[in-house]
Amino acid sequence: MIPNDSPHIVVENLTMAYGDFVIQRDLNFTINRADIFIIMGGSGCGKSTLMRILIGLKRPAKGNVHYGDTNLWEVDSEQRREIMKGCGVLYQRGALWSSMTMAENIALPLREYTDLGPDQIRRVVSLKLALVGLAGFEEFYPSEISGGMQKRAGLARAMAMDPDILFFDEPSAGLDPISAHRLDKLILELRDSLGATIVVVTHELASIFNIGNNSVFLDAESKTMIASGDPKKLRKESDNPTVQQFLTRGMSNTEEKT
Repeated sequence: MIPNDSPHIVVENLTMAYGDFVIQRDLNFTINRADIFIIMGGSGCGKSTLMRILIGLKRPAKGNVHYGDTNLWEVDSEQRREIMKGCGVLYQRGALWSSMTMAENIALPLREYTDLGPDQIRRVVSLKLALVGLAGFEEFYPSEISGGMQKRAGLARAMAMDPDILFFDEPSAGLDPISAHRLDKLILELRDSLGATIVVVTHELASIFNIGNNSVFLDAESKTMIASGDPKKLRKESDNPTVQQFLTRGMSNTEEKT
């Protein structure tokens, strides 16, 4: 599926702060439907905080987050909860319950938020595990599978309720290069097959260029966004030295020009 220009999430004049300490200010960007949108920048720039605001866990100090025609932070908590039911989240460490099997972990949101019966839940769980390449692992515990498999199981749980939007917080963290590449490939396949919008917090260059078609760059020093758009175009065209240094780190001069 080719990303289109239909806005899914629009961020306007957003300021993020903890008390009087401002992390980022004047953020303005649009996440279009079926984008794989990258939130990037150096350590301490507020990437994960921005994701927490986008998924309704932290109120911004100022500004708006629109899901379609709805301002996420102007509706009451019940309406906000309904909006968030259309979102799935893969946390950095997978966030699987160690005392639960794969099937029980993935079934948790289905039991909590739907009226599906046990047989229906089992079928959904098996389908989601199959989608991420874990068919037959229903009765395994997190400790019995690899880190890469745990990430995929976390993704299966994030997809349990067929969300329109998937949020990933550093999905490649802790993975070897082969497992990280497999996860990137899976993210692309899911976007293309399900048509979901995907928002990824990451600083990993391989993932940024492999999967991202749109992005925002947060700068810790100036405390605002200093670039947005396709990461590959930013690498070639941005004249901002901070953006260039981030997107070309570890590359030779020949690689930078390709």
